[in-house]
Amino acid sequence: MRAFMDEDFLLSSETARHLYHDVAADLPIIDYHCHLDPKEICEDRQFENITQLLLGGDHYKWRLMRWAGVDERFITGDADDREKFQKWAETLGLAAGNPLFHWSHLELKNYFGYAGVLNGESAEAVWQLCGEKLRSGGMSARSLIERSGVRAICTTDDPADTLEWHQKIAEDERFGVKVLPSFRPDRALGIEKADYPAYLARLGTITSFAGLVDALKERLAFFVSLGCRVSDHGMESVPFAPAAEAEVEAIFRKRLGGTLPSAQEQKQFKTALLLALGREYRRLGVVMQLHFGVIRDCSKRVFRALGPDAGIDAIGDMPSIKELAAFLNALDETDELPKTILYSLDPGCNAALATVIGAFQNGEAVSKLQHGCAWWFNDHKKGMIDHLTTLSAEGYLAGFIGMLTDSRSFLSYARHEYFRRILCELLGSWVENGEYPADEKALRAIVEGVCFRNAERYFGL
Repeated sequence: MRAFMDEDFLLSSETARHLYHDVAADLPIIDYHCHLDPKEICEDRQFENITQLLLGGDHYKWRLMRWAGVDERFITGDADDREKFQKWAETLGLAAGNPLFHWSHLELKNYFGYAGVLNGESAEAVWQLCGEKLRSGGMSARSLIERSGVRAICTTDDPADTLEWHQKIAEDERFGVKVLPSFRPDRALGIEKADYPAYLARLGTITSFAGLVDALKERLAFFVSLGCRVSDHGMESVPFAPAAEAEVEAIFRKRLGGTLPSAQEQKQFKTALLLALGREYRRLGVVMQLHFGVIRDCSKRVFRALGPDAGIDAIGDMPSIKELAAFLNALDETDELPKTILYSLDPGCNAALATVIGAFQNGEAVSKLQHGCAWWFNDHKKGMIDHLTTLSAEGYLAGFIGMLTDSRSFLSYARHEYFRRILCELLGSWVENGEYPADEKALRAIVEGVCFRNAERYFGL
């Protein structure tokens, strides 16, 4: 019987162990999509206890605790941090098969040196150990980033954001990690939202659709001036309902006048704005990320109490692959399709998505269009294996830009280790089975590329 999460965790062959320990383990990290707070990085936040660091803002963990019947008071409520940690430990100790079991133990092992099992009985000892480590120094936001071998971080930022914290970080020569803004214009596309007019006012005096496009172009240019390499969009599905310019203007003015456009009109508006942004991304060399296939805020009761990002989202219906292909083609027809990363929360459309991605590749870049890594509810062992296997079968694994954290936690870089072990195990199994040659040079190129170098090249970092 293997020891629990030993140094060869998830690695079952000699080839897999070699690829991980000798090639992948110490490669730097480019975190090209995350939700870290740039203010906390700028101010180098110090954490008072392990609950703040491990559970604060982590809706993955909140969701699991609700599954285990934990009262909300011990999740996001007014219980003290020690009580919250106890409930998390009791939950985690029995969470067999959930990726949080592995992630959390990697976090405790890598950053606090704890190699045991966190459960209700060990909670007090772990609380004390982590407290001592936090008080001893070297566990601040910046220190954790540097210890993790991170070269660059792309945060997620609204177009109306001042980016003041990014500017301050860039001016601070003591911190060598790039912290770059990412352009996330979801609210500008959210014409159906009740607060849409109020949001537009944050962008300036917007009286027309053309004026909205100009305002977003101006903000994007500002983001690029501060190093922005990537945009990001979250949506249920990628829309494609083209309309004449005059029609779109009429839809927009209708909304400004206080009338909610029809569902079809909303789709036409979003199509027009997303196409306009895609063209600008291409012109400025910004990568376009599209996340789709999600249902947001399923529990309105919890949403009213806690707001968004509270652990109440779900996998949505399979998005329209046909409309996605038509959207990409509309940009490709005029040679205005930017580098694009596509993520579907629905694993059932992985193969279809990969084939659409393959239809738009060209010689501009290695894997110009990317099949984004197993996302959110899929970033577990099976989800990663399924994604990597589909990507390999339908496309070009060697050009993949690899893992991201998509997290608000400074400890979540342990997920890169988890991904790298799974990648090396998969490649190792192919070699051991005679499905791929034991070609050291080729295997090293694939592993180094997927874990670091492809992202470095793709984003120009």
